[in-house]
Amino acid sequence: MWETIIGSVISAITAIVVCMINANSNHKKLLAELEKHDELQAYRIEQLEKKQDKHNRLIERTYELERRAEVNEEKIKVANHRLDDLEKGKDG
Repeated sequence: MWETIIGSVISAITAIVVCMINANSNHKKLLAELEKHDELQAYRIEQLEKKQDKHNRLIERTYELERRAEVNEEKIKVANHRLDDLEKGKDG
């Protein structure tokens, strides 16, 4: 009778140890996969940040060009008014 109980206890302990080893192995595999996933996400975020930087530089250049265009348009208006004034002065 004691032999049966001891055999059952040894079998149970062996099964628990095997389950713990299996769980530990699966846990390590999961951590490795998560680390790869994290590295991939970090890479993708870095690429998006680079694209965002390029976009922001383009927007800044566009605003600068628009500002310069407004200044040039104002200079053209002033020059046209001066020409009109000069032409009126010759006719008058």
